[in-house]
Amino acid sequence: MGMEQVLCAPHSPWHRAYIERVIGTIRRECLDHVIIFNEAALYRQVTSFAAYYHGSRTHLSLAKDSPEPRAVQPPELGRIVAIPQVGGLHHRYERRAAGKRRGCDRSRGKCAPIRAFPRS
Repeated sequence: MGMEQVLCAPHSPWHRAYIERVIGTIRRECLDHVIIFNEAALYRQVTSFAAYYHGSRTHLSLAKDSPEPRAVQPPELGRIVAIPQVGGLHHRYERRAAGKRRGCDRSRGKCAPIRAFPRS
């Protein structure tokens, strides 16, 4: 692939600013709020956060949009509901019609907690 490792001085975060920024974001927005018991739990948490970061989290450099753009949802689509992500640590808000719950199988008792907000 033509890649090689580049070493930098220890305790010099300004030499590797981009990776320090990523590590800081993961630590501040995810790992500081949970207790990790083992490597598998850490992997699941970071994987879940990465999916949230690229699919739902807004970024100022993208004009408050996420890296995977979303369509604007008009009020006619229904009430605003909160969809928990990263184990409930963060939420994504979407409009849903009354009675429709994506990812819910009531016959097996598996329904994700989705909170509806009243219309304003």
